[in-house]
Amino acid sequence: MNTITTEQAKQIIYDNNCKIFNVEFIKKDGTHRLMTARLQVQKGVKGVGLKFDPFEHNLITAFDMRKGAFRMINCNNLISLSSNKKKYVISD
Repeated sequence: MNTITTEQAKQIIYDNNCKIFNVEFIKKDGTHRLMTARLQVQKGVKGVGLKFDPFEHNLITAFDMRKGAFRMINCNNLISLSSNKKKYVISD
């Protein structure tokens, strides 16, 4: 298992080329979440947009494959990431 920083984890997620990845993090309310997600999903997008910029809050908008809805990944509290058959542990 490789150890990476939060910035490296974000880069791996963005460079994932629309493939499915797993991410583990602590939500804003303190609960633990394990998410199977994808980026750049067009399903259900109405073109309205968000009322805030997720990048400013260190969030990544991803499509949760299990819930079938868009969710935010809190990059401040990342624990682990699995992408392209590699598992990473995040430490800062």
